[in-house]
Amino acid sequence: MIAFSLTNTKEFMSHLLLADTFDHFSFIEGEIVTFNTFRIDGFLQKEFFDTGTDLPEYSPWKNLRDFCFSLIKGKRTPLSFRFIFSLSRKNIGRLIARNAPALDPDSVQGLYLNIHFDGSRLSCVTGTSFKTFTMDKTLEHAWDEMVEKFLRQKHIEFEKL
Repeated sequence: MIAFSLTNTKEFMSHLLLADTFDHFSFIEGEIVTFNTFRIDGFLQKEFFDTGTDLPEYSPWKNLRDFCFSLIKGKRTPLSFRFIFSLSRKNIGRLIARNAPALDPDSVQGLYLNIHFDGSRLSCVTGTSFKTFTMDKTLEHAWDEMVEKFLRQKHIEFEKL
């Protein structure tokens, strides 16, 4: 786990809400506090869709980005918000193959990116969850490094906390 302070809020919000920077992440859940509190569960309700459609467990961020933007945009800054993203199953498999090939991808619950705005500060914290206990931190460290590299590649300003 590693924490980042996102130092240029306006720039980051543009990446989050206006660009496709995070579109390939799975959206696990979120909460936006403005004039009301809006809680969004990213779990896909598969019964809603046609049968036989192959769907992921969670919505990709790109399917919720515009909706979240509609709740946040305006003259007033939100009181707070938090979003939990996860690397897609396919990309978790790729990260494991490159960095921890002995690890079974099915043993990984998720590789998470927790984004939080408290009204003045914006932060991002990585997280790793396994279905069973493991002492091996190889994947956790690879995920932390990948997120830092991702932020740098996207020119998102940050400080490690």
